[in-house]
Amino acid sequence: MSEFFGPLDADGRVPPHQQTRVAAFLMSAHGALARQFAYTLPATLDSAWQTELNAQFYRETELVSLLLRATSWVPDPGLGYMAVTWESAWYPVPIHEISDWHLAVAAGLAALAHAVHAGIRPAALLPVEANPEDPFVMALRRIEFESGRLLQAQILLLKGSSLVPYRDAVNPALERRHAEVRKLWRDMLQSVGIAVGDSNDEKP
Repeated sequence: MSEFFGPLDADGRVPPHQQTRVAAFLMSAHGALARQFAYTLPATLDSAWQTELNAQFYRETELVSLLLRATSWVPDPGLGYMAVTWESAWYPVPIHEISDWHLAVAAGLAALAHAVHAGIRPAALLPVEANPEDPFVMALRRIEFESGRLLQAQILLLKGSSLVPYRDAVNPALERRHAEVRKLWRDMLQSVGIAVGDSNDEKP
């Protein structure tokens, strides 16, 4: 096991089998978020958090498109089973204690998005000798940068005034989502020889 991607090739590129599995995981997570943002959006935007959902839908879609083009894909027989596990984990989980159903769905989605953006830090696993001009390396760094920006939007909703009366329900839901995402991320990385340390195991 290693703490970083590799061994890198002579050009400082991440091995294609690691690229394939990591990109598939990230596309599954960000693709699920994009779909759920699209389904959660109402026909007419009536509040600030709905406007933010619209912006996040497009950002998540861009991340999936970036990974699709920047990854050096190779056949991976194990992806079928793993993808089913991942997709099942992203299934929407509204916070049922919230009386407004649309807000309950949005809060559940924000909890998942917060866990994905805060708990998955792919660029932190790049060794210093990684080629900064390699498309996959650039994509991982871009994803981590965008995740930092998107995370602020999740915090605004989860800590906003509309959810203050439901804090006792929101906090446990957020913790559960973080635990699920951390385990999936850790297990996937271990399957390609990467041991995830405390830096990728932060709590919300």
